[in-house]
Order: sequence, then C-alpha cells, then structure tokens
Amino acid sequence: MTTVALDNVTKTYGSAAPSVDSLSLTIGEGEFFTLLGPSGCGKSTTLRMIAGFITPTSGQITFDDRVVTQAPPHKRDTGMVFQNYALFPHLNVGDNVGYGLKMRKVAAGERARRIADALQVVGLDSYAERRIDQLSGGQQQRVALARALVIRPSVLLLDEPLSNLDAKLRDETRTQIRQIQQQAGTTSVYVTHDQAEAMAMSDRIAVMNGGILHQLGTPREVYRRPATAFVARFIGRSNVLNGVVDGRDGEIAAVRLVDGSVLHAPVPADGPLGGVGPGAEVGLSVRPEAMHLLGVAPATSGRAEGTLHARVTLIEFTGSQCMVGLALDGHDAPMLLTIPDTDDLPAVGDVVALRPDPARIWLVAT
Repeated sequence: MTTVALDNVTKTYGSAAPSVDSLSLTIGEGEFFTLLGPSGCGKSTTLRMIAGFITPTSGQITFDDRVVTQAPPHKRDTGMVFQNYALFPHLNVGDNVGYGLKMRKVAAGERARRIADALQVVGLDSYAERRIDQLSGGQQQRVALARALVIRPSVLLLDEPLSNLDAKLRDETRTQIRQIQQQAGTTSVYVTHDQAEAMAMSDRIAVMNGGILHQLGTPREVYRRPATAFVARFIGRSNVLNGVVDGRDGEIAAVRLVDGSVLHAPVPADGPLGGVGPGAEVGLSVRPEAMHLLGVAPATSGRAEGTLHARVTLIEFTGSQCMVGLALDGHDAPMLLTIPDTDDLPAVGDVVALRPDPARIWLVAT
C-alpha cells in the first residue's frame, strides 16, 4: 500500500487564476480519499496531476518516498477508472480486463488467473466471454474497475465513475466499489461532485472550491463542523446565519444575528477563527435537523437568548418528515427546518419560535 503526498502543488494555465492553488495534503495507505467540489473547483485537475496526465506548475507529488512529479503515467503504478469507462468495444470482458497485463507482457497463464480473480472480486466471474455491448452500465463500470485492479496498482484513481448511471444504480454501485476497495486494500483517490457519494464512501474528504482546499476531514467532521460557509452549504443543507461576535467566554462565542437574536457557538480550536473576538463578523452553521420547533410565537413575546423567531414561508411533505421554509428578519437567504411529520404543523404565514441545538451550532468563516 502506498501513501500519496501533495506538497504545495499549483497548476496554472497562462494568465488565468490557478486551477489548483498551493494544495498540500497526504493520503494514507489503504485510504479511500475523496476530492469533492463543484465543477471547475480543481478536483479533476488534481487527480490528473496524481495520475501524471498533467504536470504541476509548481510543487511536488510523492508516492511513499518516491518523487513522481515529473514521472510519466506508466511509471507511476496507478490504475485509472474513467467517467466514460473507456472500454474497448471490439474486445470481450476478459480481454478488456487483461489488456493492461498484456501490455506488461504478463505470461498467458498468469494473465488468465489474474483476470479470473479480478472478475470474481467485482462479481462478474461468469462474464469473461461477454461482449461489452451486452452489459448494463453498472456492469461496464465494474469491468472498468476490474481492469484497473487487475494490474495491482499501488494507487487506484477514480474520476467521477458513477456520473453516467441512474440514481438507483449509482447507490448500488457505490456500495460495491467501496466493498471492493476495502477488500483489495488499495490506496484510492475518488473524484466526485456528489456529496452523498463522498459522505457514504470516504474515509476522508477534501472539499475544494476555486482551486483552494476549504476543508479536510472525515465525513462526520466535515458535515458537523464545516470550516467555511461554502463547506456548510455544499455538504448537505445548512442554514448559514451571519452575525457579529458580541463576546467570548473561554471557548464559547456569543454571536448577535442581524435580527438581534443571540446564539452561542464553540470557537474552533484551530484555523482562522481560533482567535476570534468581539466585533468579528462570522457565520453560524445550523443544520435543518438541528433546530427544534417550539410552536407559534405569541405576538407579544420577546425572544429568549438562544431562540429565533421566523415566519413560515413553505411547508413540503417528504414522507416521514416535513421541510419547513422560514424567513428570518434581516437574513437574505431562506432558512430550512426539518421536522417529523405531524398533524400539528404551523401554517404558512405563522411566526414560530425555534431553538437551535447548542451542541450543533458551529462557527464558520464567511
């Protein structure tokens, strides 16, 4: 198994802003590591620099202690699974899987054994003689995965491999890919813009935007403790409420929102907000499921510290839950609240009282 390290890697094209800007990260042995972000964020460029298809403008890439920054793709010992599968239509499944072994001049007997083993791993052991056009999209994706794994790469690279599948097949195939990767134990770098894929499959996630790394952490860390307003909004749904720090008591900041409400949030131990103090402009990330509906607010009642008053603008029934749209005075973006379905829902136009769970409010950089 191999450790992949990027040290201050930058890629620029002409005078344009960097596609990837001073990116440093380390991917551990056997880790399933995901580069996540919107289109144009630099994630695919990063993957292609790891693969050797693109040379960094500056910085260094290493596999274990071996510097591969300038090494061509065939000298890096990587396996690649492409978005469009890149299978050879004139070859059957077995020959597609064994193509890389043939190019490496692996003996015919050993090649046949390894092809059979790879097809068994991906659950296609009886498909060796099938034509590619006889396979479903999900089966073709597994053939592409077997072809990448059969050469026993030190690093497996996957470039949005599920984007051409329908929603149900994506869910099934992502589970299979993760199980196969765990079985093989191969260090893997996965690129996607789909947050659900990233959350479900990854050991760790690097969230990128505009060529910059915004946050690196486990799925739970990134979801529950987003580092920036971008991460909070991109990973799942989140209400990001802008405010000003009123005061700080140790590791807890009191933040006054634009409507005058005051909420308390822990200050991150590190990062740009570690030294935040009174007067600083910050954001508060509150997930829709982390707010409690207290009921319709009496017209004459004031706001208790730690609560919000907001007007109901929308109610959507989604099955076991309801999504409630809310408008908070002075806050431009609509707020969202997720609550269990009940016969006692507020009506559109009602002003309701809400109490965000203090343990689920998180300070973010805006």
